[in-house]
Amino acid sequence: MINSSLDSLNQTSAVPSNLSAPFCLLQIGYSQIFTTCILEVSIILLLTVLIISGNLVVIFVFHCAPLLSQHTTSAFIQTMAYADLLVGVSCLFPSLSLLHHLQGLDPRLTCQVFGYMVSVLKSVSMVSLACVSVDRYIAITRPLTYASLVTPCRVRCCIVLIWLYSALVFLPAFLGWGKPGYHGDVVEWCAVQWRTSPAFTGFIVALLYAPAALTVCFTYANIFKICRQHTREISERHARYRPQQLQGPGAKDSGATVQGKFSHLSQLQKHHRHQAQYQQPPSTYPDKRYAMVLFRITSVFYILWLPYILYFLLESGGIYHHPAASFFTTWLAISNSFCNCLIYSLSNSAFRKGLKRLCSFCLQRSGTGFGVRNSKKAFLTSVEKGYAGSGYEYGHKTFGLGTTCHV
Repeated sequence: MINSSLDSLNQTSAVPSNLSAPFCLLQIGYSQIFTTCILEVSIILLLTVLIISGNLVVIFVFHCAPLLSQHTTSAFIQTMAYADLLVGVSCLFPSLSLLHHLQGLDPRLTCQVFGYMVSVLKSVSMVSLACVSVDRYIAITRPLTYASLVTPCRVRCCIVLIWLYSALVFLPAFLGWGKPGYHGDVVEWCAVQWRTSPAFTGFIVALLYAPAALTVCFTYANIFKICRQHTREISERHARYRPQQLQGPGAKDSGATVQGKFSHLSQLQKHHRHQAQYQQPPSTYPDKRYAMVLFRITSVFYILWLPYILYFLLESGGIYHHPAASFFTTWLAISNSFCNCLIYSLSNSAFRKGLKRLCSFCLQRSGTGFGVRNSKKAFLTSVEKGYAGSGYEYGHKTFGLGTTCHV
């Protein structure tokens, strides 16, 4: 089956008018005018622009808001953002290759370098994703000892180990043992002559994919379970103490006037109307919010990664091989670099507030047009004012009550 598919690739990629036959992995969308594969170039360029722009926004917000960078989770999010940004930059290689700007390079060396670089960067992103879940799990299960367990020095050491581990895991592929992931087979040598190895595939799955997936599932499942238990306890306390609050003042003063009773009842009504948003969420809103966050994190992770991992296993075992499946599963997994900045940064309320202030400040600056130094100073002042009183005093390790179960 593999040989027949490779033969079909050679037959369809042959163009008699050119000495160097154009290679289109999807076998459709070739343009004689531009002499390139329009469909493949469009998909890769779109993902490249989204990945680079999205992660640049994340990095810029963290750079301009120092209060965000003092949280330990933010360190892993920034690591993911830098790794995903480099993934977007490295994705320019297949685009330039399809546009015939890299014809003078050795195809074997370029395939190996590109495959190794993207594999290492995606590994850093995946392991950082798992570290984010572990960090939040420790913050919820051990809130009193969290500051002593997760120190800035340990976080920096963990980030260094993430990069070293990712570089070492995929090093055998660069030295000739097996074919790493994220190649996309956009270069003909990658698709035709570079073969996968079942042993190397099992090695990668056992040391990278499976541990990361199991860690994310275990930590977020337990986070959701703990938050649901806390929500149930808060609901029971509200149901237990609410009748006492309503009956207590009236039972003590039996000789009060009717006007006093009505004024007290009106005050109670105002108080409960003011606290309605805090009384209703313990029974309905938090469960729904945590469930949706958990569903969003796990579903996006598996939707983008499972197709590629399954195809990687099937291709390595010689069970199934198809050029279109190789292309779409590879770039679907690479698109996770753009989804990371949306899920793990925009679900952070502090980051959302900083992003909103950044956007509003850019609009104001475009209208006023004052200096860059003053503009950055004003932006930092506005962001720090926005975080004051919100429970995000990172410098003193003081977090709001809602951050313990904030997924």
